Amino acid sequence: MLRAFVLLSLLFLLPGMASAEESEVLGLTGTHRGLYCVLVFIIAYAFVMTEEFTHLRKSKPVILAAGIIWAHVAYMAADNGVPVEKVHKAFEHDLREYAELFLFLLVAMTYINAMAERNVFEALRSWLVSRKFGYRKLFWITGVITFFLSSVADNLTSALLVGAVVMAVGANSPRFVALGFINLVSAANAGGAFSPFGDITTLMVWQAGKAEFFDFFMLFIPSVVNFAVPAAAMHFAIPDEAPSFPEEERVKMKEGALVICGLFALTIMTAVSFKQFLHLPPFLGMMVGLSFLMFYGYRLKLLYSADNGRFDVFANVRDAEWDTLLFFFGVVFAVGGLGYIGYLELVSEAMYEGLGATTANILIGILSAIVDNIPVMFAVLNMNPDMDVYQWMLVTLTAGVGGTMLSIGSAAGVALMGTSRGMYTFFSHLRWTPAIIAGYAASILTHYWING
Repeated sequence: MLRAFVLLSLLFLLPGMASAEESEVLGLTGTHRGLYCVLVFIIAYAFVMTEEFTHLRKSKPVILAAGIIWAHVAYMAADNGVPVEKVHKAFEHDLREYAELFLFLLVAMTYINAMAERNVFEALRSWLVSRKFGYRKLFWITGVITFFLSSVADNLTSALLVGAVVMAVGANSPRFVALGFINLVSAANAGGAFSPFGDITTLMVWQAGKAEFFDFFMLFIPSVVNFAVPAAAMHFAIPDEAPSFPEEERVKMKEGALVICGLFALTIMTAVSFKQFLHLPPFLGMMVGLSFLMFYGYRLKLLYSADNGRFDVFANVRDAEWDTLLFFFGVVFAVGGLGYIGYLELVSEAMYEGLGATTANILIGILSAIVDNIPVMFAVLNMNPDMDVYQWMLVTLTAGVGGTMLSIGSAAGVALMGTSRGMYTFFSHLRWTPAIIAGYAASILTHYWING
C-alpha cells in the first residue's frame, strides 16, 4: 500500500499533460478524471491485498475498477475530440490480450483439475508419507518437487498440493511446517520463473513475443540459485529428527491417470509447436490439447461405469480457478485503461529512461513483493520499453521470484498461511526475508554471469 500511495504522489508531481498527437495515448494524466482513475485502482487493489482478512474475492473489486476506469476513459476521449474508433481499438487490444491468456490458462487449469480428480497428486502425497523420511530430507524433497511442479502448474496449485504433504508429516512440529512452507513458497515462485508455462507473468512475456520458448530456459540456473540460497540457510534450522507418521492407507490413482499426465505433456508440446513452427498463438495449441482430453474422457466414460473410472471433463472446466481468471480480466482492463490515459508512459520514462533498464527491472521485482506480479508485468508490457532478450529475461526473473520476499507477495504464500493453522505466518516468513533477499540478489548476479 505504501508503494501505491507513493505512486499516486508521483503522479501529481509528474508533468500535467502529455501530447496526445505524439503517441497512441490520450495524454490526460494531469486531469482530475485521470487522477480519479488512479485512485479507483489503488482503492480496488487495497481490497485485493486485504483479501485474507475481508474474505472478499480479489476479482470483484478489480472488475468494478476496470469498468469505472474505462467509463472515464470513454468520457475523456469524447470530451477531447478523440474518435470513437481509436478508443475501440485500444479496448480491443486489451480484449485480445486477455482472451489469449484466458484460453491458455483455462486449458492448463482443466488438466491440473483432471489430474487431481484422478488422484495423481494424492497418490504422490501418500507415497511420500509412506516413505517415512526425516524432517531435513523431507524439506529438500518437497522443495524440489514444488520447484519442478510449478514449471508446468501455477505456483498456487503447486504450493497447495505439496503443502498437504508438509502438513501431514509435520503436524507435531510447528517449526518444520513454518520453514517447510517458506521453502515451498520460494520453490514455487522460482520454479515458475524459468518456464513459459510456470507463471502467468512468464506466459504473458512469451505470448507478447518478447522472447522465444527456449529463451526462458536461460533462467533455469538463476532460478535454482534463487531457491537454493534461502533453502540452504534454513536447512540447519530444520529439526534433525524423524517425524512420527500417522498410519494411513496408500492412495491409488484412478483409471487413466497416467494417460492424462501424458496428454498434458503432449498438449504442451502442441502449444509450443503451434508457436515455434506455425507462428500461431500458443493458446490455439492448448485448445487442440483440450480436445485430446475431451476425447479421452469420452473413452473413459464408455469403458467405465464405476466411480473409479467415471470422468467428466466439463466438471474439471467448471472447477477451474475462476476467481483468478476473472481477477486477471480486471487487472488487464484496469491497467490497460490507465495506460491509455498516459500513466504507463510517464512511469516508463521515469523508470526505464531515468534509471536504466537493469535498475528498473530489479525494482520491478521488489515491487512485486508488495503488489501482485500480474499487474506489474502487464504494466511493463504496456510500457513496452526497448530492451533486449537479456533484459526481458531479467524482468521475468525478478517479477517471478520477487514475491517470495514477503508471505503476502504471492498467491502461494497467502494460500499457505490460510492452511497452516497458525504455524506459518507473516512474521515467521519475515524472519527469513534476509536469506530470501540474498537468494534474490544471487539469482540476478547468476543471470548476469551466465547470460549477460
